[in-house]
Amino acid sequence: MEKEFNSRRSLGKAGEILAQRFLQGKGYKILEKNFRCRFGEIDLVAKEGGEIVFIEVKSRNGTAFGFPEEQIPWKKRRRLIRLAQFYLKRRRKEEPTRIDVVTLLLHEGGGVQQVELIQNAISLGG
Repeated sequence: MEKEFNSRRSLGKAGEILAQRFLQGKGYKILEKNFRCRFGEIDLVAKEGGEIVFIEVKSRNGTAFGFPEEQIPWKKRRRLIRLAQFYLKRRRKEEPTRIDVVTLLLHEGGGVQQVELIQNAISLGG
């Protein structure tokens, strides 16, 4: 995936594709991409180890403005919890659930500098 990032959107899309490949390599089965509802959007919904996992992907092409995992403020965390609860209710799922975060630092040309998986990054209990 060698390409220049000329917008935040292209950086985000590239990060989501790379995160999906990374997670599949770790045994995650991707159920949905970019699930949208009135509360917002979940980047990825997956199944891993008997759990439904909601995944927020954060991509950056440098650390001048902080590391990717630092870019999830409390409002975004609260929105992710609401999205997960809405998804589970709508799909009538009662399986164990968690919210993970995948962070990516990408080179300007599109190569991956660093990928990190943070399991249970956000508690569904609030």
